[in-house]
Amino acid sequence: MNTANLVRLLCLSAIWGASFPFMRICAPVLGPGLLALSRIALGALFLWGVARWQRKPLGLAAHWRHFVFLGFINTALPFVLIGVAAKVIPTALLAILNATAPTWATLIGTAMTGTRLAPRTLLGLACGVVGVALIAGVESLHLPAGAGLAILASLGAACCYGIASVYARTARAVEPVANASGSMWAATLFALPMAFAAPLPAAVPEWHVLAIVAALGVLCSGLAYLLYFRLVAEVGAASALTVTFLVPVFGTVWGVMFLGEAVGWHTVAGSGLVLAGTGLVTGFTLPINRSA
Repeated sequence: MNTANLVRLLCLSAIWGASFPFMRICAPVLGPGLLALSRIALGALFLWGVARWQRKPLGLAAHWRHFVFLGFINTALPFVLIGVAAKVIPTALLAILNATAPTWATLIGTAMTGTRLAPRTLLGLACGVVGVALIAGVESLHLPAGAGLAILASLGAACCYGIASVYARTARAVEPVANASGSMWAATLFALPMAFAAPLPAAVPEWHVLAIVAALGVLCSGLAYLLYFRLVAEVGAASALTVTFLVPVFGTVWGVMFLGEAVGWHTVAGSGLVLAGTGLVTGFTLPINRSA
């Protein structure tokens, strides 16, 4: 991974880390479905503008099946699931549970190929399970009703990202702007019925909520997807998914700074186990050279 891609990785981690406190603020106001639709639609419009500006063809006719699959499993469904979780559980826990995505990818890939798990992988899985159990178990003592369902929803979103990562390893290569834009438009179609499945807000949200939704759409969806699919194209899907190692760090920091959330010993210990387990499962390395 060269210096330019490392910078992209850090920027993407900071942006996606910010999405968790943003969703913590907006999900109780808009609801998971409407929040997901607003975020996805704004991201799709932003990416459409980028594609027009760069005169990039989207190749909808050639890649529509690819866009439909990614739009559902990598965007629409996980965004709604994280929205469900964000109504209940704190930012740090949201980000840490999201970091299990590479572990899900390894499990799913192993199941599909029928290969046996190596001892290192088994140890990593054990670390991840203990870490999640430690965080979720202690947090559940202080969380309101529905915390268990929220934790399952967050893990479900991470599983979706793992499925998408496994798919991306063998999927036909698509230009990054077209990949981001096409999948986001497909996700918009899936998010429409999800948004109207629940009652809409009784009043227009306050301006700061609308501003945060705009940031979620343009920054955390549109720009972030450009960075992510650029990384996938340059370093591969497995290496790009290592962004989840850094997202919990940024997510926790943003939650403390902007929402005043407390971080207990169990969060630090549990997140360390989750990240160590993910590293063992994926055989994580980050080779860096100094070429731009």
